[in-house]
Amino acid sequence: MGKNNKKLLAALLGAITLIAGCTTSPPSNPDNICSIFREKKSWYREAKAAEEKWGSPVAVMMAILHQESRYVHDARPPRTKILGFIPGPRPSDAYGYAQALGNTWRVYQRSSFNYGADRDDFRDAIDFVGWYNNTSARRCQIHANDAYHLYLAYHEGHGGFNRRSFKNKAWLKGVSHKVSAKAQRYQQQLNRCEQSLPKRRKFLGLF
Repeated sequence: MGKNNKKLLAALLGAITLIAGCTTSPPSNPDNICSIFREKKSWYREAKAAEEKWGSPVAVMMAILHQESRYVHDARPPRTKILGFIPGPRPSDAYGYAQALGNTWRVYQRSSFNYGADRDDFRDAIDFVGWYNNTSARRCQIHANDAYHLYLAYHEGHGGFNRRSFKNKAWLKGVSHKVSAKAQRYQQQLNRCEQSLPKRRKFLGLF
C-alpha cells in the first residue's frame, strides 16, 4: 500500500471512530432536554415517534432513561464485591440505555414485532420504554403523565407494582420522586424549545 493510501486509510478510520464516538457518547448536558436533542440530532425524532406510537410523553420516557443509564449506551449494573474487594457477578443482566433485562427485552421484541431491536440503540431503547409505559398504563391503571408511578412499575414489574411491592421501599420511592421531578423539568424545557427542533417527516410510512 502506498504512502498516500495509508494516510487516506488512517484519515477514514479516524473519521469513522469520531462519528462512532459522537453517536454513542452520552450528551454533554443531560439535565437539559433541549440541549440533548440539539446535540443528538436524531433523538428527538425517535423519541417523538415512540410517543406517537405508545402514548407515553417524551419527557417521561427521557426521565426514565436518564435515571436508568444517564444515557450511557452500554451501561450495566455494577458488579457485586466478594470479601469487599474482589469483583463478583453482576446482580442482573440489565443492559443498555433502558437497563432492560434480557427476558423483558425479548417480550418487547415479540410484542412489538421489533425482533432486531438492540438494547444499546437509542431508538430501540426509547421505544422499549414507551412500550413498557403503555403496558403499565393498561395493566396497572397508571396515567400516561404519572412519571412517579410509571417508574415504580418500571422498577418493580407490573405484578410487583400491583402487589405494592414498593410499599416499604423508601429508597425506591425517593428515586421515583426524582424521576417525576426530572420529567416535569424536561417538559418545561421542551415547552420552550420544541418548535425549533427538527420535525418528523412521514413519507410512505418512513420518517
